[in-house]
Amino acid sequence: MKVLLVEDDPKVASHIANGLLGEGHECITAGDGASGYKEATSNELDVVILDVMLPEYDGFTVLEKLREADNHTPVLLLSAKSQVEDKVRGLRTGANDYLTKPFAFEELLARIEGLAGRAKEGDDKTLIKLGDLTLDLVNRKVLCGDQEIELQSKEFQLLECLLRHKGKVVTRSMLLEQVWNYHFDPQTNVIDVHISRLRQKVDKAFNVPLIETVRGTGYRIADNAT
Repeated sequence: MKVLLVEDDPKVASHIANGLLGEGHECITAGDGASGYKEATSNELDVVILDVMLPEYDGFTVLEKLREADNHTPVLLLSAKSQVEDKVRGLRTGANDYLTKPFAFEELLARIEGLAGRAKEGDDKTLIKLGDLTLDLVNRKVLCGDQEIELQSKEFQLLECLLRHKGKVVTRSMLLEQVWNYHFDPQTNVIDVHISRLRQKVDKAFNVPLIETVRGTGYRIADNAT
């Protein structure tokens, strides 16, 4: 991936940039909103990591200007603010994801890889496949071979999220944000309940465990699952 990182804290910027370089990605950095906007509009990018609190223009302003310029590069907002109002503002402004500081680099990496992957797939991609499992996004159906697996709406969304990040750990906070839109307390057991139901249906169809629990972090579906 070619990533633009707009972050004014040198330590945070260095940590993220070195991590991305270590994963084999190219990283361009900018330390203020004006420079970030210039880099975002003059480079072909896969993802923009954009801090909210920036000198010159803040992250919301940069994002607004990008979308007004018809630039649809996926944007992940970073912020020390965890209030729902800030997250909602960011998403409504045009952000594709929102991550609160402090964060683990592994989660940041999983999120931007997911954003870049979905952008490359294109909006017209209607099927997600993994071995014999097929997720039909148009008809909202799940098939294991020719056998349909009947899922409730949230179960479908959970499976879609896991499949879009196959091979990667999907954290509990990612699931809460992407499936429940931040409306639940992170300590709720709503994820556990729905994952349990999803496992009962999907694992039964496969006759093998498909969804792996990563203790203390979240869940994962192997990219070579069959």
